Amino acid sequence: MDLMAVVGFDYRLVKHVFGQSRQIVEMGKHGSNHLAGSDRILQIAGFALKRRLVLSRLLSFIAVFIGATGALVWLFWTDIAGFVGWGEVSEKPADALTLSATDFNHLDGWQSDDMRGSLKAFQRSCAAMIKRSDDRDIGPDPRMGTVGDWRGLCETALALEPDTIRKEDARTFFQSGFKPWLVGNNDDPEGLFTGYFEPELRGNLTREGPFQTAIYLKPDDMVSIDLGAFREDLNGTTLVGRIEGKNVKPYYDRAAIENGALAGRDLELVWVDDAIDAFFLQIQGSGRVVLPDGSVLRIGYAATNGHPYFAIGRELIERGELTRETVSLQTIRQWLSDHPDQAADVMNTNASFVFFNPLKTDPDDPDAGPLGSQGVPLETGRSLALDRRFHAMGVPIWLETDDAMNADARFHRLMVAQDTGGAIRGPVRGDIFFGPGEDAALHAGHMNRKGRKFVLLPASIDPVKLAEVQP
Repeated sequence: MDLMAVVGFDYRLVKHVFGQSRQIVEMGKHGSNHLAGSDRILQIAGFALKRRLVLSRLLSFIAVFIGATGALVWLFWTDIAGFVGWGEVSEKPADALTLSATDFNHLDGWQSDDMRGSLKAFQRSCAAMIKRSDDRDIGPDPRMGTVGDWRGLCETALALEPDTIRKEDARTFFQSGFKPWLVGNNDDPEGLFTGYFEPELRGNLTREGPFQTAIYLKPDDMVSIDLGAFREDLNGTTLVGRIEGKNVKPYYDRAAIENGALAGRDLELVWVDDAIDAFFLQIQGSGRVVLPDGSVLRIGYAATNGHPYFAIGRELIERGELTRETVSLQTIRQWLSDHPDQAADVMNTNASFVFFNPLKTDPDDPDAGPLGSQGVPLETGRSLALDRRFHAMGVPIWLETDDAMNADARFHRLMVAQDTGGAIRGPVRGDIFFGPGEDAALHAGHMNRKGRKFVLLPASIDPVKLAEVQP
């Protein structure tokens, strides 16, 4: 019942009683019996009190009824909605990679792309792939085939010379041996594509002078637990922690590590002169550290502490420091530099922390990029980081998105799945490796575009049939 209606009713009731009392008083003035007038007042007052009591009980009953009904609806909403047939109550479906058959005529830009860099990247992946036995699946999804399904194409690719081959012949190799499949997340083909690069930092092997921020090796007390070994529906899910007594605890988060949780354990790989550079090195996953004598220490991803990745750009947007239109790697970095008193607090909102290993340069391929998670050097503009829960390393990927530096230009090209990352989650997600240098940093920092991708699978296999024979 409306509160004003209740208040209005009480006001009218009091006004009625007051009016009746005035009539009695007037009667008294004209010689009426005073006691009779008093009785009349008491009768009217009693009647008013009875009406208030009835109203109060009625309101109490309505309140209890509404409360009980609301509680029942809340408890049984799923059943009610399902019975009535309205109200979406189901949770968002779990991520699932779906494949839809297509052909090369539907790949926009296929005929104009220069795929010689893609061929070089694919050769590196093949060299690693064919070291395994033919009966091994190449990835977590059996629809991608086995090593044996890929061996013939890999051997053909390794016999080619990407530095001298014509671009038309490189395209012919992929078009003749593969079939494209549109990737979807529960049949939704739209995904997000970002970029990363190989940063360059200034560092020293000992802590001195300006070199006060540590880049850490993977700690030896960190354990990984494959939950898929305990429950089939958790396949591909891994927990990272540390042993404390007889219990497994989450590993130290970023704030704890920055505050000295790993100090005194000889885990410092190198010391750098800028904490912000070290933070972005972890996001990129690999980089070059220039030492005081001019030599270069190349380092790459070794492990993460297992905490979920959080994009600090979101934190700065929530604080009102940046907007969705202005946020980028460059604007985030600038804000951190301009606010040194708040920088550590903002960076610590990303609890994820990355550990590194020193990398060796391939003497036969000195210009190759850093090693990706497949263990092969990345190719600038041709290597793609994907979610390894769904994708196999070494698979060619046709990518269709927009260029970050030119809103009117397309970024349609053949990539190769060769890396992964903590922020790369979902079947249609992707992260493009733009290489080293400032231009690469600028391109990667602004790359945040919607798009779609196609996996190229050997024409000899049918992923639909492979899915049907799985138990």
